[in-house]
This record gives sequence, C-alpha cells and structure tokens, in this order.
Amino acid sequence: MPPARPLISFLSDFGLLDPYAGTVKGVILGICPNCAIVDVTHAVTPQNVSEAVFLARQAWPYFADGAVHLAVVDPGVGTERPAVALRTPRGYAVGPDNGVLSAALDGAVSGEEAGGVEPRLLSVPGGCEARELRSDRVIRGGPSATFHGRDIFGPAAAWLATGFPFAELGPKLERVWYLPVARAQSTAAGPRGVVVHVDRFGNLITSIRAADLPSGVAAVAAAGRRLPLVRTYGDQRELCALIGSGGYLEIALPNGSAADALAAGVGLEVSVPAP
Repeated sequence: MPPARPLISFLSDFGLLDPYAGTVKGVILGICPNCAIVDVTHAVTPQNVSEAVFLARQAWPYFADGAVHLAVVDPGVGTERPAVALRTPRGYAVGPDNGVLSAALDGAVSGEEAGGVEPRLLSVPGGCEARELRSDRVIRGGPSATFHGRDIFGPAAAWLATGFPFAELGPKLERVWYLPVARAQSTAAGPRGVVVHVDRFGNLITSIRAADLPSGVAAVAAAGRRLPLVRTYGDQRELCALIGSGGYLEIALPNGSAADALAAGVGLEVSVPAP
C-alpha cells in the first residue's frame, strides 16, 4: 500500500529555460495527482551522468523510505540502452540504464564492488531488483525518440507512486550499469584526490572524504598552494579547505569563489600532506 502522499524526487539536466522539467511534472501529476514532487536539481551539466550521480548521492539518502527517485540525464535517449526501474530496500529509482541510478544501489553494494573508477555492468545486488520498462500500461503511446522523460520515465515513476506492481513494469534485468563512488587514492605521502564537482558558490568539492584524512592534519595542497583546514567557512577569510555537508573535503573561498580564484574546476588534483 503506497503512503497517503507518495514522494517523487526529480533530478535532470533539463534546466529551467525550456518546458521539459515542467512537462514531466505535469505528466506525473496527471497519473498520481496526490504525489509530492521534490526537485533535487535540474541544473546538472548537460549529458553529465557522473555529475548527476554525485549530486544524487548527496541528496537521496535524506529522503524517507518508499520514495521514488526519478533521474533523467540521458545522452543515449532513443538508442538501445534500456529504460529501467530499480527496487531497493529503501524505495524505487527510475531512469536510463547508463549508471545515473547508481546512488540507489549504494547501500546494497559491497565495499569491494563499489570500488574502481570506470562505469561497469554490475550484477543487481541481493535485496534489490531491476526491471526494464516495457509495460504498455505505463509507457505513453508512441513515445518520442528524444523525450523519454515525458513518455517513459516520468509515467513509470508516477505509476510506482500509485502502487503499480513492480513486476508488471517489464522483464527482469540481471545486470545494470553502475558508477563507483568517488574515492581518494591512498599514498605513502597521504591521500590524494581530484575535484569532482564545483557547486554554485564556487566551492571545489573533491573525492577525499573526512574518513580519509590522517589524524592531526591541518592543511591540504592544491594548485601549488598550501591551504589551512578549517571547521567552517566563517573561520577563514582566504582560500581554505574544510569538510562540507556531504562529507567530502572541499576547497573554498569564504564570500567568494574558489573556482574563480584558482581558475580551476573538475579534475584539479588535491593532496593531503601527512602532518
């Protein structure tokens, strides 16, 4: 039995200039009028699946169990890549099978399986299930080859929110694409990582997590600079490093943009010298 007011989170690279995100939401509400739709973001860099997964990993764990997560970043729209729905112990995820739904599987994927750098086909973990979206009851008739968000993914998310039987979505899939969690490299000189995301404030968020930092560390190195490690933005007026709300080390410039100050972005190497 679905909750009294089902919850659908929506993440895409549609932006707000065009009617794409609004159209998908209109389709969803036409199927499940009482659902709540939460816009995680529609500002993913176009076609950037890795960025979408990173942002989903920051947001999805904070949603209540039973939520339906809709992610539409789909550079392969209209090709042979499957449209997929995942069922996990915490809820559902719907989108293209290109790795964009990886965050939904993180809690079920073991540490060894979650490692690595490159996307890969992953056997669906125990306790989870994957279905290819094929049901004529779910897919809008004559789906466009360029707008599966409107005609396949949005409707599937909405039907799941109504309590539609998961097994009736389509055939079972044994493997799906998965993007590993961003991780730091462990070296004798200390952990090393790279910037994996630049947020709206110009903070350079790295692949180094709080747990990777050696005890007593007081500074990090980036772009030829040694930057103090502080607790929060207000503790420093110049470029600095800190652990952000997502648990990752980031380079920041309080009241400014670290990305602009360093003329740097995704891929910048960051290291943590041993104290």
